[in-house]
Amino acid sequence: MRILFWGSPDFALPSLRAVAAGHELVGVVTQPDRLAGRGRHLRESAVKREAIDLGAPVLQPERARGAEFLESISELRPDLSVVAAYGQLLVDEVLALPARGSINVHASLLPELRGAAPINWAIIRGHDLTGVTIMRMVREMDAGPILHQKAEPIGPDATAGELSGRLSALGAEALAEVLDRLESGDVTEQEQDHDLATFAPKMSRELARIDWSLPASEIGCWMRGCDPWPAAWTELEGSVVQMFGPSLPGSETGPGSESGTAAEPGTVVEADPREGLVVSTGSGTIRIGEVKAAGRARMEAAAWIRGRGAASGDRFR
Repeated sequence: MRILFWGSPDFALPSLRAVAAGHELVGVVTQPDRLAGRGRHLRESAVKREAIDLGAPVLQPERARGAEFLESISELRPDLSVVAAYGQLLVDEVLALPARGSINVHASLLPELRGAAPINWAIIRGHDLTGVTIMRMVREMDAGPILHQKAEPIGPDATAGELSGRLSALGAEALAEVLDRLESGDVTEQEQDHDLATFAPKMSRELARIDWSLPASEIGCWMRGCDPWPAAWTELEGSVVQMFGPSLPGSETGPGSESGTAAEPGTVVEADPREGLVVSTGSGTIRIGEVKAAGRARMEAAAWIRGRGAASGDRFR
């Protein structure tokens, strides 16, 4: 098949390679280069760099719509569009342009977790299982018929970054299987049960602020679901501190330290230069494995404490 691929971040790379390995890659649509980093240099998307290596034509519209853009992709004569974390919603005219329509690689078991950040929210909400779905694209976001699904256990210590890598590879496997079935005519499309739909809104720095009044187990899910981005954060004496690598050292029977002494949520109940950092929550305590203070690299919490980053009795806000 002649396939037009749409994608931008690292997550899309295995799917792009699966298309290029078994089909004719007629072009790649990706996000425009953006200013990034402290130097504010233009940065290409991961997909653009890979597409150039593959020798595929690259399109980078600010908005993937309009007569001029439609003409540019029409000239590529795609049989099918494959979309994997492209970063824009596609209008009906774009979805319907290829003879076989458009399909999407989505990182959840639809109809659960429709939306921009299914990997983050699967961890934040404490799910045990997630997966990938290959679906037919329609106007409504992530609501099209399901062509194929593969499940993946999340694991108790998974971060969004680690899980994204696993689902990226799994999505490419599922996509390759669907493309083979489409060519042979052996694909069944199953409508979603829209009454069971849940949603995974876009992540933001504001959402990632730690609410210390939550139980320790929920805060741990937030930290893992925001790792590496947008990074769960809090404030100490007006300075932002990002937190990673949570574990639960104490009971979850109520606010307090491991020894049972009551402490307000967010209070440092242990700041040991060898053992690290333990903080009181709305129910139980949580041990923090790593921190990133403003202007500093991510480091072990114990190293941060040795550098006088926090002391027992301090309170995060």
